[in-house]
Amino acid sequence: MGRLLSRQSYRDILLGIGLLLAAAALVAWPQQTIAAMRDGLELCGNVIVPSLFPFFVLSSLVVELGLSRYLGKLMEPIMAPLFRVNGACSTALALGFLGGYPVGARTAINLYQSGQCSKTEAERMLAFCNNCGPAFILGAVGAGVFGSGQIGLLLYLGHLLASLVVGLLFRFYRPQDGPRSGKRLGAQFQASRFPVAFTKSITGAMTSLINICAFILFFTVVIRILTLAGFFPGFGHLLASLFAPFGLSQFWAERLLTGLLELSSGVASLTQGAIGGRLSMAAFMLGWAGVSVHCQVLAFLGDSGLSLRTYVVGKFLHGLLSAAAVSLLVRLIPIHFPVSAYLAEQTQAIAELDFHRALTLSAAAAWGIWLFFLLLAAWVVKKSSRKKCCHGV
Repeated sequence: MGRLLSRQSYRDILLGIGLLLAAAALVAWPQQTIAAMRDGLELCGNVIVPSLFPFFVLSSLVVELGLSRYLGKLMEPIMAPLFRVNGACSTALALGFLGGYPVGARTAINLYQSGQCSKTEAERMLAFCNNCGPAFILGAVGAGVFGSGQIGLLLYLGHLLASLVVGLLFRFYRPQDGPRSGKRLGAQFQASRFPVAFTKSITGAMTSLINICAFILFFTVVIRILTLAGFFPGFGHLLASLFAPFGLSQFWAERLLTGLLELSSGVASLTQGAIGGRLSMAAFMLGWAGVSVHCQVLAFLGDSGLSLRTYVVGKFLHGLLSAAAVSLLVRLIPIHFPVSAYLAEQTQAIAELDFHRALTLSAAAAWGIWLFFLLLAAWVVKKSSRKKCCHGV
């Protein structure tokens, strides 16, 4: 029988069985799936579209108009020695910290497709520039789940440090390929006129948002069906038994499985348990980002030829390093944790969060980071110019 069926045939049979089970689940729980779709639409309408659309337009304009080249000249002394990428890639790093998932990845891919960075540079950037925005960490996670802005700031600091460490590690990815010089960039890239760049940025941003919302709706329904089918308790028990030597209980395994699939659902489930475990788990989920975000990035990759494997490895390392960094910061920085009853009252659905205030905090924090990089780059350029003058004399 094994000889009659090839590996592709087994794959098709398993896929067919999975589709039949999915259809059966939709028939068995129609009201629950409709409610999940409504929750997903509310999340997209209240959070995803208002928070991501401006940053998608901004990132596209920066790339299409060639502004990244001018920023690249200033950031080259930092980006090249630290991350082995040219200065134009600093746009993806800054917008990734500012706009959140998946603005950084989309910007890196646009830089590669427009010829402003090499394939190796784009893959290095994908490994660490696609980060969670301050609005989500400070607002949804810090204030919403943990009831403390101080905890949100600690999580964001650990997330930021872990991302930069991943970037430092991936400078050794394909070490034979160094950063592309600015002169070569100028020869290959041609900036678009503003009317063309503006219309392309608007339509491209809306197309990207439709793709993102589609994946969010899909995974919202999938998680609801898996919950009703008892998937998380069953596989949580299996996962806990496999990793029992590492101290993973079924309680944490179920929440880990949820966070591996979808970030917001996983973080929202961290309302009970020891505070240290909750913080470490939240840090890992924020660094890993979830399969839902990875599918969004995969949609942007398309036929670009960039490696998805490099991106996934980078996000997994980001999750591990974020958890380690937060565990260390908790020991170094004294934090006054709210009582569990207060946390239960403060926990809300992500779609109900006041993101106007969160986005204000996001802009302030992100532009502060961006200003720091600019000042540091200006200092390095000034210092190097002084050395040249001294050598010339």
